[in-house]
Parts: sequence; C-alpha cells; structure tokens
Amino acid sequence: MSTADPAPQLKLGWEEWVSLPELGLPALRAKVDTGARTSSLHATEIETFGPQNAPKVRFMVHPIPGQYDLEIPCSAPITDRREVTSSNGEKEMRYVIQTKLEVAGQAWTVELTLTDRRGMAKHMLLGRQALTENMTVVPGERFCQPQLDYSVYSSASIRKTAPKRALRIAVLSREDNYSTSRLIEEGEKRGHTVEVINTTRCYMAINALAPEIHYDGKRLPRYDAVIPRIGASVTQYGTALLRQFEALGTFCVNGSEGITASRDKLHAHQVLARNKIGMPATAFAASPKDTANLIGIAGGAPLIVKLLASTQGKGVVLAETKKAAESVITAFRGLQANFLVQQFVKEAAGEDIRCFVVGARVVAAMKRSGADGDFRSNLHLGGSATPVRITKEERSTAVRAARAFGLNVAGVDLLRSATGPKVLEVNSSPGLEGIEEVSSKNIAALIYDEIEDRVRPAPMRRLKAAAS
Repeated sequence: MSTADPAPQLKLGWEEWVSLPELGLPALRAKVDTGARTSSLHATEIETFGPQNAPKVRFMVHPIPGQYDLEIPCSAPITDRREVTSSNGEKEMRYVIQTKLEVAGQAWTVELTLTDRRGMAKHMLLGRQALTENMTVVPGERFCQPQLDYSVYSSASIRKTAPKRALRIAVLSREDNYSTSRLIEEGEKRGHTVEVINTTRCYMAINALAPEIHYDGKRLPRYDAVIPRIGASVTQYGTALLRQFEALGTFCVNGSEGITASRDKLHAHQVLARNKIGMPATAFAASPKDTANLIGIAGGAPLIVKLLASTQGKGVVLAETKKAAESVITAFRGLQANFLVQQFVKEAAGEDIRCFVVGARVVAAMKRSGADGDFRSNLHLGGSATPVRITKEERSTAVRAARAFGLNVAGVDLLRSATGPKVLEVNSSPGLEGIEEVSSKNIAALIYDEIEDRVRPAPMRRLKAAAS
C-alpha cells in the first residue's frame, strides 16, 4: 500500500490488544473509551530528567495487571504537562508523551498521559483524541482485532526487540579527568543524560522496604545504570554505596564485590588462583620468622615486594638480591604494612600489556614500557605505550580474569613470560586516556554499547495466568 492510499477501516470494540513499540511494550490490553478525551498509560516511578530545554521522563510500566514483578523501564521526551480529570472527578497533573500505537498492523502517533493505574483492570485507556477518522468503535463488542499474547514478555524476543531509549546514567567520580569527561561526552552524544555524582557526598538510608541514597540533601532519583569510577582511597565507602544502588535494582557496570576483590591484592590473587588463571608465583605471610621461606616460594631473588594497598605502581619495590629482599621485607614489617612477595618475570623486560575488556571481549590492547631504569611500566610514572597485537591465549586470559571478578569493564595487566601470559593486576576503574590515544578506538562508545545492551528488559521466568 502506498503512503497516498487511505488506511483501511478499523473496527474497535470496547477492549482491544495494542502495541507501543517505541516504548518496548509489544502487548497491552487497552480499554477503548470514547467518553474519555485523553488517553492514559499506567506508569510508576515517574521522574523527569535531561536538560530544561528538552526534558524527558523516565517511568516503569507493568504491562500485565496484577503482575508487578514484570517491570519495563521506559523513557520519552515530555510534550506537555496538563491537568486531567479522572472518571471519579479527581484532578491530577500528568506528564504527556507522544508515541506510536499499533493495532492490527496499522500504526499512528498518539498522546498518552502517564498515571498510576494500579488496581484497574486495564493498564491503558484509549480516549477519543487517539482515534482517527477511519475507526469505528462498537461499545458492545470486544477484541474485534487480532488478539496478542502476554507470553511475549517471557520470550527472548522481548530483549532483542527492545527499542533504544534515552537513559539516565550516574558516573560515580570525585575527579574531573579525561575518563569522566569522555563518559559524559559520549553519553550525551547518544541522547542519554549523564550525571556526575561525588561518591563521598552521598549518604544512605538503609532499610528493608525502601532503601534510599541521598546527595546534598536530596534523594537521588532512579538511574538506569551506574558507572563507578571510585578512587582507591574511598574504596570501602564507594563499594558500600554501590551495594545500595544494587539493592535498588540499578545496573552497575562493575559490581561492588568485583571492585572490592580487585582492590585487595591478596584477595585478587586468590581469586585468580581459584580460577586457575596464570600469575607470577606469589607468597604472603604475617610472621618475620617466615622471611626466608617466603622468598623461596616466590622463586628467590630478584623478586617484587608489593604493598597490598598499592596503586599506579606506588608501593612496589624490586629487590634484586636475597639480602635486599630481606631488608625490604623487614622494613615493610616494621611499618606494620601488609604486602605480597612475588616472582620477578625477567623476560618481560620491564614491559606489560594492558588489555581493555568490555563485556566478554578485549576491545583494545597496548604494550606499556617503563621509563629508563624503572621496572614499573605505569604511564603515571613516566612509562610509554604503543599498540600491540595480542595472542589468542592472552586474549582468553584477559577475558577470563575480568569474568572471575564479575567485571564488565576492566583493565587486565599481563606479563609475557616463558610459560605463557601472567596476570599482574585486574583494574576495575581503568583510565580511558592512554588506551584511546594508543588504539585510536572510541572505548567510551564501546562501554555505552555494553550498558545499552545490559539495561534491556529481561524475559519473565514464568508467566502467571492473567485474569480475563
């Protein structure tokens, strides 16, 4: 049918099955009421976001009446806010959106007001403003058009066909650095609203029924996703805050458990060992009497002595002889510091490989070399980086390491040893500047690809029988 052809006549009963594809709602039962002027959609957790000159609204829809464990998150530009009088005479200010409505293969744009219709038999009302000239309503009949099925919400298609929508995203960061700026820039380019939240200025209301997070005196809204960029000095508080977001059901790009484990070097190496992931021989002890045996377990001198709380190469010492190793260990114990003793992989020649993992794949890699005379390859300490092609084994090792910590975004640092790749560290807040510059890849965009995929609705586990 050409666009010039008139739409065929459509006969509607007082109840029909409809679709709202732009909102990711493939099946809804709507009451067709010509006595009502406006149309309405059941919505909860209605919150505005975005710039003042182009505001959006985020809301949750329960498409099946009485089945509130199924929630479909939606967002749309706000076209109006108006006072609506309900059938019982109550007046309410409602947000108005426009979206496409489909019935029996025909589609047209309608205005919908958003309101909480819990307890009502139909979660959508189609008023006379939404009806076009080619439609006839027969109040005494129902389901004049083909019937749909709620089972679509329990099939894999609900995830695959979910439309892209504007997201509200929080970046937990105390620094205005390159990584934070790129995440804001890329998110806004995609139409998302990205808000930077200072981790230490948040506080939490912890209770079973209504956990909340407050920020500068106000309750934080519901976010679609949280990107943690938590500094090492606030790991404990930052991960506690992430647990609160997790309790609210918010998708966190990296979870609290993975960040906690990766920041504790002893715990991290135990996780790697449990998952049979290659790493340099590592030893840990609390008693000074174990020094000689500790050095032996790590393969003897030269070896690395590493503070458990070290970051960016700080607190990492190369002991080239057994006597030097004993002196460093004695000094660290004198400071009551917790540390690891680790094999020095000589063949790595002061170089390591940073594999940047997003989702289930390595999206970029770079070889980092230490400054002259420095065995540490950290860029923060004057090291340099170049592009590198990694082997299939290195790629697999990096992905397995990130997966072991449950991290969706990770920087996995590898050494090339004579016996295969050895994982040095799994970084849960890897910087974007070096890897984007060296690889010439838009890493921030790949992170958003992962977020957009992960926030799609999940199919219901079981479909309860819906009331007729």
